[in-house]
Amino acid sequence: MYQYSRAIYRSIKDLIDPYVDGETRLQYRREVLEACEQTMERLAKDPLYFAKPDRALFQDIRRYFPITCQAQVAWAVREGVAAAVAFIESQIEAGAFDGGVARCRATTRKGKPCQRTPLPERDYCPSHQHLERSKVAA
Repeated sequence: MYQYSRAIYRSIKDLIDPYVDGETRLQYRREVLEACEQTMERLAKDPLYFAKPDRALFQDIRRYFPITCQAQVAWAVREGVAAAVAFIESQIEAGAFDGGVARCRATTRKGKPCQRTPLPERDYCPSHQHLERSKVAA
C-alpha cells in the first residue's frame, strides 16, 4: 500500500499552495504525505468498512491547495485510491489479502458491524456463531 500513498503524494506535492513561505510549504507537504499514508493504512486494515476513502482523503488535504488546483488534486486522489481499492479487491478475491485484524461478519441490533474478533477459521465471533451454524445447515 506504500506505493499507492506515495504515488498520490508525488502526483500532487508540487500543487501545494505556492504562495506560502518555504517552512510552511514543507510542513504542508509533510501533512499531505501523512494523510495519504493514513488513508492507505486504514484502507488496508479495514477495506470492507471504509466507505468513500477518496472523499475522506480529499477532505483531509484540500485545504493545502489553492482553489485553482483542487480539481486536479481531486482527480489524482480519486484515481490513486481507485487503483489501491482495485488491488485490494483482487487480493481479496485471490484469498491472499490479510488486511489486519479480522472482524465478525454479523451486525449488531443497532445495525452496526460487530467489532469482535471471529473464532479461528470462522467468519463469526462467539456471540454470533449461531449464524454460521445456520449457514452451514442451509
